[in-house]
Amino acid sequence: MELNDAIRLRRMVRTFGPDPARPDRVDADLLDDLLDRSRRAPSAGNVAAVRFLVLDDVDAVARYWDLTLAPDRRAGFAWPGLLVAPVLVVVWVEPDAYPRRYAEADKAATGRGSGVDAWPVPYWWVDAGAVVQNLLLGIVDAGLGGCLFGLFEHEEAVRAAFGVPAGWRAVGTVAIGHPGPEERRGRSAGRRRPDRDELIRRGAWG
Repeated sequence: MELNDAIRLRRMVRTFGPDPARPDRVDADLLDDLLDRSRRAPSAGNVAAVRFLVLDDVDAVARYWDLTLAPDRRAGFAWPGLLVAPVLVVVWVEPDAYPRRYAEADKAATGRGSGVDAWPVPYWWVDAGAVVQNLLLGIVDAGLGGCLFGLFEHEEAVRAAFGVPAGWRAVGTVAIGHPGPEERRGRSAGRRRPDRDELIRRGAWG
């Protein structure tokens, strides 16, 4: 698939199938290739501090949902087709890796090595976002569907349950699988994207 096509076709898929009772598996080699390609994103100082927690068996996926969406809340959940995605990839980043890297000799002059507070822009989130976008575009290119969503208040529970070390922060979870019939559109789907001329400022802002 051409990159331009992947960008235009990318959307958040919240229903997986085709049969929600028997979601198709995602080939393990394909998944590894998607993750390998997604890590080839820009990284400040080549810190490369993003890691993937891959949940691709039924028990691990069920454990994740038990932690983040209790069974008694599922009856009213707007996108039940999301719960049958056969793969969940939880993306993590280590903020402290950035000042460690920038304390090294070739970066020390920047003054960013003293700690995360020395970073007016937290580039760990920027870099992790680039990795996630690569993953989402790769998913489209592979003919699959993907959906990025946040852990929010469930981050610590997921960390503890899956043995993620302290110091790593959850960027979000990407559900991956074969798209099923759309149950309903996301709440923001009807929101207008700005026109190109609204986005671009040439020479000066005004």
